Amino acid sequence: MDRSRRYMARARGFTLVELLVVVALIALLGSLGGGMYAGTHNQLLVEKAARQFLLAAKYARIKAIEQGRPCELRLDAQVKKFMVTTTQWNAETGAGEVVVVRDYYSKPVELEGNVTFEAVKIVSLAAGGMMEEEPQQRIRFRPDGSAESAVVQIGDGETHYTVAIVASTGKASLSVGTADEVKMAVIDLDQQ
Repeated sequence: MDRSRRYMARARGFTLVELLVVVALIALLGSLGGGMYAGTHNQLLVEKAARQFLLAAKYARIKAIEQGRPCELRLDAQVKKFMVTTTQWNAETGAGEVVVVRDYYSKPVELEGNVTFEAVKIVSLAAGGMMEEEPQQRIRFRPDGSAESAVVQIGDGETHYTVAIVASTGKASLSVGTADEVKMAVIDLDQQ
């Protein structure tokens, strides 16, 4: 009889309470990890959009120099989209047409999730000053490598990246933070 009692005591396994505690611990750890994943995913979406915008600006500058005609980086805040455009001559109509550049290096990009253009500041010398709060905005890159001075903040309300474009060189740079932290400068090369 002593032998059967010992065997029964060992073969008993886990109680229902023990199983529920283990399940509750696993659920708690899973919810903590899921919350951290969601925040990281949103940060990665913002960083991805900012890097794509930076590459589009660099590509528009190169395309303008190579083709010998202006290219534009168009932003549409309403549909959360940006694209590189150029003007091509249409032999049938005898006029220039704005064409979206679609090739291996460039295609229209739509911002994902909560990512938006949080702030856009463009200084256009042709327009005579600052252009802000338009639904569709353009940053023009010229064949000489120059561009309109611009600062574009991309974010989701918590994470912010800023792309700055220098007018005299047309070069774009990416920084973490808000557009307020980036100084917008128009450099007059004739005065220096």
